[in-house]
Amino acid sequence: MEPVMENEEHFSWREVNLPSSIPEPELEREKGDRRRGRNILIAVDHGPNSKHAFDWALIHLCRLADTIHLLHAVSSVNNAIVYEMSQVLMEKLAVEALEVAMIRSEARIVEGDAGKAICMEAERLKPAAVVMGTRGRSLMQSVLQGSVSEYCFHHCKSAPVIIVPGKEAGDASLI
Repeated sequence: MEPVMENEEHFSWREVNLPSSIPEPELEREKGDRRRGRNILIAVDHGPNSKHAFDWALIHLCRLADTIHLLHAVSSVNNAIVYEMSQVLMEKLAVEALEVAMIRSEARIVEGDAGKAICMEAERLKPAAVVMGTRGRSLMQSVLQGSVSEYCFHHCKSAPVIIVPGKEAGDASLI
């Protein structure tokens, strides 16, 4: 198990080491300033709207040379059960990204407030876009309880935020 890291705003995080069974797409990738691929940050959780946003990003946004950065905010990165469940989710999504779109993935699990963590990660990565789903709350519930997507929409200054609406019950999956 790798160490828990902290940055200046006191957010703990852990990199997810994706298994070596997930091969690198065999594409010529340029490095450094000449790199043509983009970084795309996708905020994920265990909900169906998050998976729908992930699928939407693979189909409508990602290109072959891109790298997706999967981000999952949790209550504690030191809780082994929470970390393992999050790691399984990240591995599953990384495999799907490779199989569906031949896209390279990196994953990180962060501890703390989801909205602030997503905005901080966007500031660190400077991605081409931040993609996230909605929780399916009504307008009134979002106003009263707050919304991670609403927070990110107003506070992420380093990248455009794409909020993918949830699919309706019974709708077919995009992938």
